[in-house]
Amino acid sequence: MRKIIHIDMDAFYASIEQRNDPSLRGKPVIVSGSPNSRSVVSTCSYEARKFGVHSAMPASHAYRLCPQGIFVPPHFSEYEEASRQIHEIFSEYTDIIEPLSLDEAYLDVTRNRRGIRSALIIAREIKNKIREKTELTASGGVSYNKFLAKTASDWEKPDGLTLITPKQAVPFLEELPIGKFFGIGKKTEEHMKNLGIVTGRDLKAYEKWQLIEMFGKSGSYYFDVVRGIDPRPVQPERIRKSIGREETFSRDIMDGEEIREILRRLSAELEETLRRLETGGKTVTLKVKYHDFQSITRSNSLSRPVSGRRELMEQADILMEKTEIGKRPIRLIGLSLTSLTGHRFREEEDQLDLFSLSL
Repeated sequence: MRKIIHIDMDAFYASIEQRNDPSLRGKPVIVSGSPNSRSVVSTCSYEARKFGVHSAMPASHAYRLCPQGIFVPPHFSEYEEASRQIHEIFSEYTDIIEPLSLDEAYLDVTRNRRGIRSALIIAREIKNKIREKTELTASGGVSYNKFLAKTASDWEKPDGLTLITPKQAVPFLEELPIGKFFGIGKKTEEHMKNLGIVTGRDLKAYEKWQLIEMFGKSGSYYFDVVRGIDPRPVQPERIRKSIGREETFSRDIMDGEEIREILRRLSAELEETLRRLETGGKTVTLKVKYHDFQSITRSNSLSRPVSGRRELMEQADILMEKTEIGKRPIRLIGLSLTSLTGHRFREEEDQLDLFSLSL
């Protein structure tokens, strides 16, 4: 039987801001652009969550919910560095690591480098090392599959550590509120509650064909997980497919030169990230969202990778000519690189299972 750990950092971006500026500790920190802009919340501290603030919420709405909140712009280079340190700790125990984002990962420690038989001991050591090295807290879940490990890590946040054994799994899931099941979103939760499905026990009462009839192919997933079944392996080496930066403006911008100035700054930020990751990209993509929400992308594929701000800006200039920048108001601009190269990215772009880092 496998031994799986799920590690999830607690309010990662906001916790880093509080660590870097002690005056923010204990206060409702909201990592976002100005509440007067079109920005959305990247994350927020637990103090802000008490007011109903959550990630992906418009900053203006977050301000209405929590006017005393302290809005802090994101510092992605700091978050990436902390993530690198955390993954170094993971690697002390296993190579079978599946990153889900900068602040979340699965680890398969069935056979681990330390020869430790207890996954719970490993998870506790990892949490302690993360605290010592980064001054941040993480929540951990330990079980025999990914679904249960993820469910366990969410159970006692922040700074929690929960174990779900094979004997505990089914009784635990029967009592679990349906909204706590990973993979059941707000709309599905509401639909299930309208059908009288409030807990795992209610969900378990349905046959597989009934769940498929009600929820499509997701019904098969619901049938399995409520019984503690999840055969998915931890997939190591999920590597970034793209690295990008984008910005939503507080007002629509018509001036092409102002757009170019923003792109220069985004190019400089990209250069810093590419240097840190020791990579470059062979395909440059410009993303434009017009005032009427029409969104387009324009790309150039090159024979060699680019990584410097000057090269990035040269490509941005070329791609701008293929848009209506300067002719139509713009509400968002973004610049990204794909076909990443370097030892971290395996260079076989067409064979990778990848995830994107776009802001």
